[in-house]
Amino acid sequence: QVQVVESGGGLVHPGGSLKLSCAVSGTIFKMYYISWWRQAPDKQRELVASITSGGISNYVDSVKGRFTISRNNAENTGYLEMNSLKPEDTAVYLCKANVQTGAAYFARDYWGQGTQVTVSS
Repeated sequence: QVQVVESGGGLVHPGGSLKLSCAVSGTIFKMYYISWWRQAPDKQRELVASITSGGISNYVDSVKGRFTISRNNAENTGYLEMNSLKPEDTAVYLCKANVQTGAAYFARDYWGQGTQVTVSS
């Protein structure tokens, strides 16, 4: 089995910064892409950023230049560094990892429970 656990959320003032972590554990044969999503009240879940195992990253336009996604392949961990935070960034941030376990022929997606980020003065 695979577990995905996010951490690092909290309350921050506008203009502030947070760094989220996504720890992936279990019987991991290979971890492919990691992505961060966010879910705000009464809004659809939104893909914020993703990164491949080779380090190629993509971002939604609203966070380009402010957020940076990264990963540590040796530790099966992903990160989302968020700077210049705005109130509209307030949401639950969820990590999704695409993982092939030791017993499987194909990779599948695993979600974490999410971590709350609140940007407010």
